[in-house]
Amino acid sequence: MKPNADWKASWIWSGGDTSPRNEWRCFRKQFTLPSADAGRPVQLKITADSRYVLYVNGTAAGRGPVRSWPFELAYDEYEIGHLLRPGTDNTIAVLVTHYGVPTFQYVRGRGGLLAQVELSGEGERTVLAATDASWTTSLHAGYDSRSPRISCQLPFTEVYDAAGCDASWSDAGFDDSGWENVSVIGPVGMEPWTQLVERDIPHLTEEPVYPVRVESLSRVKPRSWGVVLDLRNHFVPSSEHHANNVRLYGFLATVIRTDKAVRATIGIVDSGRLPGSCSINGIWYPDTAYYGEKPRRFLDVELQQGDNFLMLALKGTIHGHSFHFGIDCEEPFEVVSPLADAAGTNADSRSSFATLGPFDHIEIIDHQPARPLNESHPDYDRARAISSAAGLHEFPEWLRPVDNRYVSKDDVFSQCIWTTQSVRLPVPYSLHQAVIANRSAAVVPVYPGEDTEMIIDFGKEYTGYIEFEAEASAGTTLDFYGLEFIQDGWRQDTFELDNTMRYVCREGRQSYSSPIRRGFRYLMVVVRNTAAPVQFHRISMLQSNFAVAEIGRFRSSDALLNDIWEISKHTTRVCMEDTFVDCPAYEQAFWVGDARNEALVNYYVFGDDAIVKRCLRLVPGSQFQTPLYADQVPSGWNSVIPNWTFFWAIACLELYEFSGDRSFAEQIWPQVRSTLDHFAEKLDDRGLLYMKAWNLLDWAPIDQPRDGVVTHQNLFFVKALRSASRIAADTDPAGAARLLARADALKTAINAHLWSEERNAFVDCIHSDGRISRVFSMQTQVVAYLCDIAEGERQRILENYVAEPPVEFVQIGSPFMSFFYHEALAKLGRIDIMLDDIRTQYGHMIEHDATTCWEMYPRPLERRNHPNELTRSHCHAWSAGPGYFLGAYILGVRGLNPGWTKIAVEPNIADLTWATGTVPLPGLGRIDITWHVDRANRKLRLRVETPLGRELSITAPVGYELELERIELGS
Repeated sequence: MKPNADWKASWIWSGGDTSPRNEWRCFRKQFTLPSADAGRPVQLKITADSRYVLYVNGTAAGRGPVRSWPFELAYDEYEIGHLLRPGTDNTIAVLVTHYGVPTFQYVRGRGGLLAQVELSGEGERTVLAATDASWTTSLHAGYDSRSPRISCQLPFTEVYDAAGCDASWSDAGFDDSGWENVSVIGPVGMEPWTQLVERDIPHLTEEPVYPVRVESLSRVKPRSWGVVLDLRNHFVPSSEHHANNVRLYGFLATVIRTDKAVRATIGIVDSGRLPGSCSINGIWYPDTAYYGEKPRRFLDVELQQGDNFLMLALKGTIHGHSFHFGIDCEEPFEVVSPLADAAGTNADSRSSFATLGPFDHIEIIDHQPARPLNESHPDYDRARAISSAAGLHEFPEWLRPVDNRYVSKDDVFSQCIWTTQSVRLPVPYSLHQAVIANRSAAVVPVYPGEDTEMIIDFGKEYTGYIEFEAEASAGTTLDFYGLEFIQDGWRQDTFELDNTMRYVCREGRQSYSSPIRRGFRYLMVVVRNTAAPVQFHRISMLQSNFAVAEIGRFRSSDALLNDIWEISKHTTRVCMEDTFVDCPAYEQAFWVGDARNEALVNYYVFGDDAIVKRCLRLVPGSQFQTPLYADQVPSGWNSVIPNWTFFWAIACLELYEFSGDRSFAEQIWPQVRSTLDHFAEKLDDRGLLYMKAWNLLDWAPIDQPRDGVVTHQNLFFVKALRSASRIAADTDPAGAARLLARADALKTAINAHLWSEERNAFVDCIHSDGRISRVFSMQTQVVAYLCDIAEGERQRILENYVAEPPVEFVQIGSPFMSFFYHEALAKLGRIDIMLDDIRTQYGHMIEHDATTCWEMYPRPLERRNHPNELTRSHCHAWSAGPGYFLGAYILGVRGLNPGWTKIAVEPNIADLTWATGTVPLPGLGRIDITWHVDRANRKLRLRVETPLGRELSITAPVGYELELERIELGS
């Protein structure tokens, strides 16, 4: 960390709004590098709120910052000397995107840019340029600030008009004389960025990846009209400052104007979790009148000539997702404000919508509403009788126009998924030139009166930035939509994820690189409004992830296990950004509990510990939200899952055990101790953890209420306390002993109150009203065994449950929970059962062409939006456990001490005949393992290669003679 005093720069911004919504702002500065200083190192330090893309003399040089707390904002440093021209003007140009709303990876601050160019050498540092009043700025004319939210977890989609801007704005020769000078808003150290911290991880990778084929070609006609509304921020303006759930109810109204009576379809393509029922001219349609797949809802209606008053009754809990609303009609129509005058001129120029309400609303903080929602207000009940726009004015207290900034006219998502006509065509071979890395172009056919839809397959899921080069006529619209799963002609649309981008072309040949990260396997490209065929010279992905080498390897005599290991590795890689993330598409959020399992996979596949340290250090920053630490950070959502904090404490120990970094253990110990002490305040008079919280472990139907004593939570609290005591065993023996004693006391309380003598098993919970759960689950028994809670006969009973799960118990419901189940099986020595379970569960994914691990095992039919929807996210790193278990237990490599200078090599042969692979070692080198089984002669041939100085404890399978070849590199 460098002190704030090292900076000579000031924070700069412009415009009257300190935290504008979805603002894209350009900054420029020219400076001279003296000819005498040519060849000397030149560094540029930079950070921004919320994100930036840096250009030096027109060359893209970096992007950032990494996700941070605003009070510990990270800055980046680049060596830019090779991009500079000595003795003449050089240009720094920066595109800054300010979100103006919090997300699951960003806490809202204010718009700001900070940058400094330094010339260094011989112990001296000269500032060549720094953000100050001499910099110029302009809003970027190409980006539409009214683009919709991607999701509640992420900021905004991208709507870019190439004809509306000068793409050369970042070049050195650009004339910025028409730009304004920036405003200096304060010095380094100002609120909210009170402390700057040096970036603690390498810059992420950026590698071009090309698709493998054109999956399909279709002629399509989209719905006639659609918009996206941000109803949460409109109804409750204070919700722009947080990402918590809001519960509300009210009405949304508009007017559909037609020249004659027509038939139309009203569509709520994605409600954003805020369901609505519909009335036309005062006639309410029952919800049963809607048809179509969930969450798409369509209603056929008869519209009268003239004005038709449409009102939606909305009631529910909304997290920040967008509300996609559309209309399809073969005849012309207008959608106008219900506040328009009789002549048809909108009295409100801001949008075509108005609302009544909310008649009540509550913010839900840490899943706890401050009070119940008053779900029936007299004015709400009376307003349901409104039959025309004039009736709205009877409710002046509740009536508000919807500001245009909350309404996006570019609903690319619904245009892509709601088509009134789609004709699939054979794909001509020439069209594949769009995905081949050569100099030939693919000509996309044009169909009069229709749009051309092309879906391309990248072969596997990636995460990064869409890039393309095309030749098109001015005004041609290119819509892009990323998907994860297509099978047998059916595609799984990404509801609650607006994974789209719109690019409006200028005339001629042009290229574009999106600054917004997306994840997908398939990319739909739709050509609209074109006057001539579009030529694609390139469509690619700038794949970006944490900078790691793929050191780990695994191969065996079982081809299915090999495939499963490969998808586990790739899943983990694309879920490593500036932190671990749950998934590259839907959320891109650092979920604290997920990351514990991801870290273990990473150790065995990539061997990196920098990303793990960064993740673990970020967590205590959430203490301003809760002393129990938030479950995803840094985030505007104040949310606690107790188990996720316990997994964080466990992961702190596992990081120390892998890396041997005692300084990290000493630094993190006070934060671990602090939060576990706060959890201890939740122990009741029985000595059990009793909490109102999101008491989650698995999505299966186990009994895990949000208020009461949840057994699996108490069990993991024991493990967290023990892990914490080991972190501090050398540096704070008294503190370690105190936590260990607390763990022992909690173990005693669990055995006293949560074991059922009748069923010989641990119950799932004790409800807040004192009821003891009648549910018995494998989840609870697995965790009890894994956390060493039971002893004697109870322990033997749990061992039997782990080996042979009783059919009447709730079974494991997710790959995440399977990680703990597989840990328990490994502890029990039942590697055979573990392999069979991996083959069954993950083999189902492989059968469905999975290239990454799914978030869930196939959903029950009643929980699907469509029979073919097997899971939500098709790439989820909490599911990548085989990448850890196959290395740790089939190759048999496990560290025996911090830093792994002592290593166990204990191959488990199971039903395999051979296995070979590599496990990275912390700090230096790797360990290569190859073994072959000679069952006839009961021999195991084992080859082990390690760096010099590693102490090995090698054990052959029981009943097998070992033939060992050991090689030490450096000897």
